[in-house]
Amino acid sequence: MSPLLVIVLRTLAGLGLLLLNGVVLIYMLRKVLGHLHLRLGPTRVGPWGIFQTSMDVVKLLTKEDFRPTASDKWLFRIAPLLIFVPSFMAYLAIGFSPTWHFANLDTGVLFVFAVLSFVPIGIMMAGWASNSKWSLIGGMRAAGQQIAYEIPLLLSVLGVAMLAGSLDPKVIVESQAGLWLGFLPKWFIVPQFLGFWLFAISAQAETNQTPFDMSEAESELVTGFANEYSGMRFGFMFLAEFSNMFVAAAVGTTLFFGGWLLPGLEHNALALALGPIIFMVKVYLGIFCMMWVRGTLPRIRIDQMLSFAWKALIPLSLLWVVVFAVILKAVGA
Repeated sequence: MSPLLVIVLRTLAGLGLLLLNGVVLIYMLRKVLGHLHLRLGPTRVGPWGIFQTSMDVVKLLTKEDFRPTASDKWLFRIAPLLIFVPSFMAYLAIGFSPTWHFANLDTGVLFVFAVLSFVPIGIMMAGWASNSKWSLIGGMRAAGQQIAYEIPLLLSVLGVAMLAGSLDPKVIVESQAGLWLGFLPKWFIVPQFLGFWLFAISAQAETNQTPFDMSEAESELVTGFANEYSGMRFGFMFLAEFSNMFVAAAVGTTLFFGGWLLPGLEHNALALALGPIIFMVKVYLGIFCMMWVRGTLPRIRIDQMLSFAWKALIPLSLLWVVVFAVILKAVGA
C-alpha cells in the first residue's frame, strides 16, 4: 500500500475517532451530571435520549454563523482551528495496543503536551478577535491558567520517564508488565502515587474542567472566550474541549495504569488481542472520574486557582522530582 494512502487513512481514522468520541462524551457528560445532580438528563430524542447529541450536531451544522462587525475578521476565523487542530494532532501519539496507533513516536508523551500547549493561544486569539470584554477576560484567564498548570503537569511525568527510561508510550506501557509481590499490579501509580495526583489535578485544569473552568465560567462571563461564536465555529471549540478530556485520560492510563495491559495477563494472546478494548475501558473510567469532579466541586476564584498552582503544586512537583530521583538512584545503586 502507498505510504501516502496509509497516512491519509490513518488521518481519517483519527478524525473519525475524535468526532465519535465527542458525540459520546457530550451524551455521557449530560447523563453523569444528571445523575450526580438528581436530574434526568436527555430523555426524549431516541431511547434514553441517545440521539440528542446527534441532533445537536445537526443544529450546529445548520445554524447561521454570525461574526461581530467590529471583530478581527481573520483572527476570528482562525481561532477555532487553532483550538481544534492541536486536539486532533494529540490523538496521533496515543497507543491503543502494541500495534494499534496512528503514529509510533519515540517522544509521544512530550508530543502530546507540546501540541496541546497551542490550545490556549487559540482561546486567547478568540477572546481578542471577538472585540468583547467578556471574551477577552476569558482568553486572558486561559493564558494565565495554561502557564501555571502546564509546569506541574510536565513535572508529574518526569518520575514515570525515570522509571521507564523513555517517553515512548509503548515502552512506558511495557515497563508496567508483571506483578509486585505476586499480586500487586506493576503499574506506575504505585511508586508514583503523588505524581499521579499532581497529574490528575493539573490535567483537570489544562482541559478547562470545573473547578478550573476559568476561561469559560458561564456564571461570570456567560460563555467566556466563545461568547461571540455560533454554528460550527462554536462546535469546533467545544469538540476540542471534550477531545482534550479523552487525550488527558488516555495519557494518564498510559503513564500510570498499564495502558492496554491486564495484570498477570501481559503475555496472554486473548488479552493482547483485546488490548484496544481494555485501553478504552480504562480511559472512559478516567473520563468518568473527571466528570465526577466536574459535577461535584464548585468553581474556585481566579486568584485562588493561580495561588494554588504557583504556591502549592509547582513547589510540590519540584520537590517530588528531586526526592524520587534520589530514591531511584539509591535503590538502583
